[in-house]
Amino acid sequence: MLLKELSSLASPLSPGQVDKLKQLTAELSAVQLAWVSGYLSASAELGGAAATTESAPEQTLTILYGSQTGNGRGVATDLAQKAQEQGYAVNLISMADYKVRQLKQETLLLAVVSTHGEGEAPDDAIELHKFLASKRAPKLDNLHYSVLALGDSSYEFFCQTGKDFDQRLSALGAKALAPMVECDVDYESNAEQWQQTVLEAVKPLIASSTSSANVVSIGSAASSTQMYSKQKPYTAELLVSQKLTGRDSDRDVRHVEIDLGESELSYQPGDALGVWFSNAEDLVDEIINKLSLDADESVTIKDEQLTLRQALISHREITQIHPSLVQGWAQLSGDEQLTALSEDREQLRQFVLNHQLADLVAQYPVEITAFQLVELLRPITPRLYSIASAQSDVESEVHLTVALVEDEREGVARFGGASRFLAESEEGAEVKVYVEPNNHFRLPENPQTPVIMIGPGTGVAPFRSFMQERSALGNTGDSWLFFGNPHFEQDFLYQTEWQQYLKDGTLSRLDSAFSRDQAHKIYVQHRIAEQGETLWQWLEAGAHIYVCGDAERMAKDVHQALVDLVAKYGSKSEEEAEAFLATLRSEKRYQKDVY
Repeated sequence: MLLKELSSLASPLSPGQVDKLKQLTAELSAVQLAWVSGYLSASAELGGAAATTESAPEQTLTILYGSQTGNGRGVATDLAQKAQEQGYAVNLISMADYKVRQLKQETLLLAVVSTHGEGEAPDDAIELHKFLASKRAPKLDNLHYSVLALGDSSYEFFCQTGKDFDQRLSALGAKALAPMVECDVDYESNAEQWQQTVLEAVKPLIASSTSSANVVSIGSAASSTQMYSKQKPYTAELLVSQKLTGRDSDRDVRHVEIDLGESELSYQPGDALGVWFSNAEDLVDEIINKLSLDADESVTIKDEQLTLRQALISHREITQIHPSLVQGWAQLSGDEQLTALSEDREQLRQFVLNHQLADLVAQYPVEITAFQLVELLRPITPRLYSIASAQSDVESEVHLTVALVEDEREGVARFGGASRFLAESEEGAEVKVYVEPNNHFRLPENPQTPVIMIGPGTGVAPFRSFMQERSALGNTGDSWLFFGNPHFEQDFLYQTEWQQYLKDGTLSRLDSAFSRDQAHKIYVQHRIAEQGETLWQWLEAGAHIYVCGDAERMAKDVHQALVDLVAKYGSKSEEEAEAFLATLRSEKRYQKDVY
């Protein structure tokens, strides 16, 4: 049987595993495929031999992960490796690929899950999250479990999905191996402590084997094919950082090209690029000077001695602040206004989202040591950008579409850390990067399947990669792009490319919404409503819908527009229309990459 004809019905694999197997093998050359085939054959023979000579472990440790940006998958994979080293049989699997009917058979379950948006489950955890909350969820009296919840305390519903999993598993009768641990953005140390705790807690409950246990996970195998990762990024060369928007635009959007050289880093349309960055030196100097600190004073970060200035440039987050920092600053300053603000959850959330460290320093003077400052600040974390190119077209390059984050407070311009780094870096600059796969934002397997792409602003980035891929492979499936921005003349990102794709037929339709080119504002959701009947016909013909961009407003407005057109042209109630779109999501026909 050919791999492209393989289905989960004709194999012992789940549908998700079949998809991942196809994705992995699609990236390999004939020589690489031959090697993998031999390796798997040898592994199967060794596994069979071991099974005949040694008794299998009595229990399997199931590790599930639900991850939006890859952090959860990384923690779960690390946990699986540690468990395997201790001789445990491990089933490591994405929640998206987990068969919920298996849950009642589990005895040991460790779950690592992040929270996305406003307390929502990440894409790969949606179905399991929904199942656990439903009446179909079974009693789990024989299950021992623990949950690691990943989140960002800057958001209102911190670690909500993890809390939901913990509460539901407990309510269904499962017993906690260890209390749930909530992790903020700087999750590494808490996650490592949780791993140690749960692996110690399972010892009395599991029969370990002295043989090498297997980690069952095609997903982790696929992710491990890359040499480089978040922890070990590739030092690439920046080729281009070119402004896309016009001279009179009120925004600075960049087309960035990066050379991956001989790294052999591979990516697919829909994936993201993780970018490590350095903070701007002038911003660091401003903070140090206003705090009357010595830039050359020595501080320690992870057993490394650095000057304070080096630490703030390369190791600490200063353009994004967090609630604990504001609360700590309030204590140091003794300022009544800041103290009151830090104790009000919603005010604190808004302050965190709209201020930087330099604003805190300017508005609320404190006496602070270099040690205290470094301890209050989070480590720098890389930023993820949707990849705007297809490797089938640009080969060893990777392209990004980056909006310079810029705001003005008290007459002073403030910029986003990573976007400023990419905007101001010159040709030849070093950029540390890694690929973050996104298996929940993929072109349809069948190249003839119609696609509807909704991407205002920089949300258009992955759709450029979609079109490059379809053009390079000669795919002829219908495609429809909805794009929006303020002004046609200043903000039509990649205009000539879209026009060329329309001309050669790669792009079938383009509907644009330039919100400020007329008296009343027009957004992409308005264009969706105008084309509702035709859009419904595309959906009935099997089209896949993709939405990329702002999660706060755009994605919600677009979703409501889709609900309205499904209700109107599909003759459904609003509740039925919501259920219809939920079904599309579970079938991977409605995919979102929102931030």
